[in-house]
Amino acid sequence: MGGMGWRGPPLLLQLGGPFPLPTSALSPLPLLSSSSSTFPLPSCLRCLYGRGAFSEVVLAQERGSSHLVALKCISKKALQGKEALVENEIAVLRRVSHPNIVALEDVHESPSHLYLAMELVTGGELFDRIMERGSYTEKDASHLVGQVLGAVSYLHSLGIVHRDLKPENLLYATPFEDSKIMVSDFGLSKIQAGNMLGTACGTPGYVAPELLEQKPYGKAVDVWALGVISYILLCGYPPFYDESDPELFSQILRASYEFDSPFWDDISESAKDFIRHLLERDPQKRFTCQQALQHLWISGDAAFDKDILGSVSEQIQKNFARTQWKRAFNATSFLRHIRKLGHSPEGEEASEQKMARHSHPGLRAGQSPNW
Repeated sequence: MGGMGWRGPPLLLQLGGPFPLPTSALSPLPLLSSSSSTFPLPSCLRCLYGRGAFSEVVLAQERGSSHLVALKCISKKALQGKEALVENEIAVLRRVSHPNIVALEDVHESPSHLYLAMELVTGGELFDRIMERGSYTEKDASHLVGQVLGAVSYLHSLGIVHRDLKPENLLYATPFEDSKIMVSDFGLSKIQAGNMLGTACGTPGYVAPELLEQKPYGKAVDVWALGVISYILLCGYPPFYDESDPELFSQILRASYEFDSPFWDDISESAKDFIRHLLERDPQKRFTCQQALQHLWISGDAAFDKDILGSVSEQIQKNFARTQWKRAFNATSFLRHIRKLGHSPEGEEASEQKMARHSHPGLRAGQSPNW
């Protein structure tokens, strides 16, 4: 991992986690009670105790202060041969500083592990928060999408493509009602250094047509994903869905979706127009983030103020318990489905081997990257 500027062991104290941390710099502490913090810590801990392909995440406290971080602990042994993935994620995160992007605060190294000290966010996932609301309107959805657009526009200005935008990667900073939304999980992100990208990755229901067609792609794939997210936020179900991957991909390739009645009857024409510009099949005609930010549904007063919580929450409960929308995109499996759809990209066998090498490690059906 040389050349990344790794620093020495972190001056952090582990809070209640079982992960082996350097004893010279860290020592176990009892769990803090919720009364010792301004946010509900036990709930936060349930979110943080996660295990990925080669990492675990624990809550940690900076020695000598009350500052808390989410500490991603990555085993070097499990990481062997995949170092470039973590180096890429760190390279991306070190470039960014935005109020709506979860920050990398520090990087540390021990003989056996790498430690990424991430900004602690405690407000939970997007869908969970919508379900807990007392009311929810188009204006609320517009405000949410506007925040995410601002963050993604900033990433694009730096040449960074996120490549895995989806509701699970949109987190609230705090549990409070006025909390901002945060973009997280840069494990599949890429710095686009002039050239277009080519590796197939993402999550099935959110991938853009050009990616499915094995064409070079760029920042427009993030805008497509934001179109899918915006659609879901207004009705509670996805624009493209099928239990069969080939049929799902076929829907996406045709950009075949509807504003179904009765779910869209009370949604403004401005919202539908906004979504049409984001779910534009041709990436050259698709809105950029800047164009989307200027649309009246985001920048003006076009979003309706009618409460749509009942319908949206019911549909979220029905549609997002399915593992189909939580599993990650497997590049080799994807190419098999493309063949079934009748596409035969030139040099497909070599491309499949290349993409399999560059796919996220440890991904299998029913599992998304979690480290």
